[in-house]
Amino acid sequence: MVDEYLAITIGAVLVNNFVLSRFLGICPFLGVSRKLETALGMSGAVVFVMTLASLVTAIININLLARPIHIGGVEVKLVFLQTIVFIVVIATLVQLVEIILQKASPALYQSLGIYLPLITTNCAVMGVATLNAKVLDSNASALQSTWYGSTIFGFFSALGFALALILFSSLRERLELATVPKYFRGMSIALITAGILAMAFMGFSGLV
Repeated sequence: MVDEYLAITIGAVLVNNFVLSRFLGICPFLGVSRKLETALGMSGAVVFVMTLASLVTAIININLLARPIHIGGVEVKLVFLQTIVFIVVIATLVQLVEIILQKASPALYQSLGIYLPLITTNCAVMGVATLNAKVLDSNASALQSTWYGSTIFGFFSALGFALALILFSSLRERLELATVPKYFRGMSIALITAGILAMAFMGFSGLV
């Protein structure tokens, strides 16, 4: 069991990092990484939404969608509703985060701008819920097929997203002070840096 916990946690943060290995959630990764303060705010929002989304979607999926029901003597599963249900859950949580940030930190709310509501369609958040559902269907991981295992996976996947975002934001702030060739300034050097960072994370492959 300890090995399975380590596989989920280390795998989610380093080996199969959602941004740098799975290449999910690239829009907020590039959009809010110009300043470390904004990156920290987005990281906190994503950790909150992804963790709770993993918990809620796992409970709904295990107890309702993946459980067979009988309609007219025919056994039916509601797994075809997963995408719709997951989006509704994620959208509700994002609305909650927006309300909290708007009241608690209006400056951060303004700086995140359009990228905060875009968490609703952030493929990293949707991806973690879908991966948990696939594990449940295939019985590939006894731990991750439980609601608490799915929540752990979601939390550490969000930490991996936050780690990548904060590292990238720190590098971009340093690049603002560096002498960059004219044709590499702006998004060009940012994409090159992201590629180098992704290659660095490839060094973690094989840990689990």
